[in-house]
Amino acid sequence: MERLFTSESVSEGHPDKVADQISDAILDACLEQDRDSHVAVETMVTTGQVIVAGEVMSKSYVDIPSVVRKTIRRIGYTKPEYGFEADSCGVLTAIHEQSPDIDMGVSREEERMQGAGDQGIMFGYATNETETFMPVEHFLSTLIMKTLSDIRKEGVVMKYLRPDAKSQVTVEYQNGKPYRIRTIVVSTQHDEFASDKTMQQIVEKDVKDILIPTVIGRINKDSVKRMFVDGIKYHVNPTGKFVIGGPAGDTGLTGRKIIVDSYGGRAAHGGGAYSGKDSSKVDRSAAYAARHIAKNLVARGYADKMQIQLSYAIGVAEPVSICVDTYGTLHKGYKGETSDEAIAEFIRDRFDLSPYGIEQLLHLKNPIYEPTAAYGHFGREPYVENGIEFFPWERIL
Repeated sequence: MERLFTSESVSEGHPDKVADQISDAILDACLEQDRDSHVAVETMVTTGQVIVAGEVMSKSYVDIPSVVRKTIRRIGYTKPEYGFEADSCGVLTAIHEQSPDIDMGVSREEERMQGAGDQGIMFGYATNETETFMPVEHFLSTLIMKTLSDIRKEGVVMKYLRPDAKSQVTVEYQNGKPYRIRTIVVSTQHDEFASDKTMQQIVEKDVKDILIPTVIGRINKDSVKRMFVDGIKYHVNPTGKFVIGGPAGDTGLTGRKIIVDSYGGRAAHGGGAYSGKDSSKVDRSAAYAARHIAKNLVARGYADKMQIQLSYAIGVAEPVSICVDTYGTLHKGYKGETSDEAIAEFIRDRFDLSPYGIEQLLHLKNPIYEPTAAYGHFGREPYVENGIEFFPWERIL
């Protein structure tokens, strides 16, 4: 019996992603001036309006409207006909100081004793299905979106593209391994055409003839390239028209795309959003640490795939629990025992998973967060810019 699994992704112009990017841009602006800033910022975007709210404890001064408009401009909402435009949208702010009841559990005289900013559970995952150690459906749906964005910004072909878009990839599995792509869904915002019928025909043709070949050319792993077989079913702008989009078409909120941000549904998620939060919030930092460890252990051949769960109590530095699941693919053990429990003990012995330890391991007080807020927090290529490492949790040691 066939087994199908589907993951989705969205573009940087999707309203929820616009909200995520604004929240992380504000976080970065605070960290640029004060590395010890504590930030928890939420954003809502809708037609002609941005609302920023949350808690900030920082020595920095940030011109929030300027950060908001710069972020929207970078995304590409620069024309009034989009219904949401960088220079004309309203910006309302409702920022207040972090609760002292929370701060007393987080801020300590000795930095290494810093407690977790909240209770919660966080997950990290890795699989050797793809070159990025990400699930293949999520890897492909995200690559489709990033490639479509690059085509839009280059402005050479598909000149009608607007910023909002979504994709979905369904993969058929055989004997537990990804075998072929069954269905690809692409919905992309576009300019008005002379007729709705012509419009959909042009977009569908360009997706098949321009977008997908470009995506295939960006894949390094042959086993993934071979999944693009004849007979793939395409759904391109299934409603027939997608002119009204972005915040003008749908209200966007920070943290509403947590599955897109993580592993496309192939791994568990604790429910806490990543964007808009500094590293004292283990929703973000512990999720990064868990991914870092899982990726490195899979890359070193410990297992074909691995999920790590961490849990924390507010104000307590050390994790309450560490749980490992290798789905029966474990190849190496620890202290003479080959089991998931032995790998959990290895992690506990080798890694300092307190908020301070994670920050020291991954340098999370740097202003590195805005680039994470679109096209996934994981499966990205680490890089250095102005002496600062971005996506350090993706580094293979």
